[in-house]
Amino acid sequence: MSGPALVLVAVVAVLFAAGFELLMQRSLIRVVVGFMLLGHGANLLLLIAGGAAGAPPLLGGPHRGRRMADPLPQAMALTAIVITFGVTAFLLALAYRSRLLLGEDEVQDDVEDRRVRAERRRRDELRAEAADPVEEGEGGGG
Repeated sequence: MSGPALVLVAVVAVLFAAGFELLMQRSLIRVVVGFMLLGHGANLLLLIAGGAAGAPPLLGGPHRGRRMADPLPQAMALTAIVITFGVTAFLLALAYRSRLLLGEDEVQDDVEDRRVRAERRRRDELRAEAADPVEEGEGGGG
């Protein structure tokens, strides 16, 4: 792998890492930006997978020893662009609607999540009390 290809691989890794980090945030706009970064990283990865440029695949005829370019990664990149655009538009519409209804773009905790968290906290407290009982009546009776 040559120097520029390694740089592109590093850029793809940074785009994926930043995209996944933003997807885990509670702000819907950050989720949308994270999804867009993942889409750009996927497009760049598909272009890297296509390999070096070659002769046009559809013209035919002699190309004086040049390999033909693989059209599949190019077609997949175009498809990924369209899918990313459609899902981004949908996510932006959801974020806008959430902003209108709630007045903020933060994702709120689900009621069921709160119930499960409270139940787990109670269970942990009971286990802690059972594991460390207070010994009564020790130390001097006599």
